[in-house]
Amino acid sequence: MSNQSYENLVKLASKMAILVAAILVVSKLYAWWISSSSAMLASTTDSILDVFASLCSFIIIRFSLSPADKEHRFGHGKAENLAALMQSSFVLGSAILLMFHGVDRVISPQVVSHSSTAIAISVLAIVLTIALISVQKYVISKTNSVAIGADSLHYQSDLLLNAGVILALVLNQYNWPQADGVFTVFVGLFLLSGAVKIIYHSIHDLMDRELDEQDLASIKAVINSHPKAHGFHELRTRQAGKMRFIQFHLELDDNLSLLQAHQISDEVEQELLKIFNDTEVFIHQDPQSVVAKELTKQIS
Repeated sequence: MSNQSYENLVKLASKMAILVAAILVVSKLYAWWISSSSAMLASTTDSILDVFASLCSFIIIRFSLSPADKEHRFGHGKAENLAALMQSSFVLGSAILLMFHGVDRVISPQVVSHSSTAIAISVLAIVLTIALISVQKYVISKTNSVAIGADSLHYQSDLLLNAGVILALVLNQYNWPQADGVFTVFVGLFLLSGAVKIIYHSIHDLMDRELDEQDLASIKAVINSHPKAHGFHELRTRQAGKMRFIQFHLELDDNLSLLQAHQISDEVEQELLKIFNDTEVFIHQDPQSVVAKELTKQIS
């Protein structure tokens, strides 16, 4: 995928997230105002945080798409992980506040009015969220964007949240007023769990976690498939935003000329680039006779 296509898709997903979240904030604020539902307040709070999180994500993604410069030779891709961490901090804070509010409503339940209107708005929220997630999943399949992935994870949780709001409102109509507060607590716990997952994955990516096992298997298969490659060692991989980085030592015959060794490395690199878009490959060529010494040094 070209840089322009990646940029256009990621920006499209970010803009749609902001638009959908803004629509939901206005509609849910109205529903909460007329119903006084704690569950609706929880859903409204989540949508407000969605707006802030998506705005921050959009700004940081624009920065992450900036080309490499003198101070950032590997580009600005890790800014996407910062966007994901920022999103998770919003979610974490809202989760804690909602749990406190929910406990208060369980202890002191209140009557919910205009339930039908609140339910209708929750159904609208589900429809808009499904449409947004569909776009996000398409963008993720094409770009593998970490920031959009974090955003999508949160909006997927919103589907359960909105469905739960409907359930809480229905149960409230059937004389179980505590349902409003109980569901608010569950929403807080659910958001807390999602925030922890986002933080976990973002920190691992910032610490240059290896690519997944499937990608590593593909890399190894490509290297070993070259007829003049005797093997490889010191394979290291990482990802920063859209960019993947692959480096390894390629084991070659001692009698090859520098030009021949360079040509083989180029062939291996081109095969890898056929599989992995937006990737930089660094290959160090080792004569087969020195491999044992290098591996001994690593062990010691």
